Amino acid sequence: MRLIDELERHLAAGPGLFRAQLLREDLGRLRKLEELARATLDAGAYRSAGRRLGWTTQDARTGELGQTLDRFLEAVRAAVANPAGEAEGHASEAWRELTRLRLETLVGCLSTPTPKLDD
Repeated sequence: MRLIDELERHLAAGPGLFRAQLLREDLGRLRKLEELARATLDAGAYRSAGRRLGWTTQDARTGELGQTLDRFLEAVRAAVANPAGEAEGHASEAWRELTRLRLETLVGCLSTPTPKLDD
């Protein structure tokens, strides 16, 4: 899958230690997802298994990724089914959107609300 190749190139370029670790984790998830897409005929079973690949820590907040994750899962399934088609591009676009949402979810989890001061 082209998306996996792209992330492997980023990893080979020697990003920092933290970024390299995140890339390795994402590559592991993507390889598992690609294998699921090849092996699982039932769309519901594929989606269910694909949602439990650790998209957030221990999948505790994966439910918050909702439709964005579902769009990515379907895009990967389509790309695996038709690697020569435009589905590969859709998978990359869906990946960027999912990555953006995952980062927002992580940052939101780490931030604390600012208390309002009485004037």
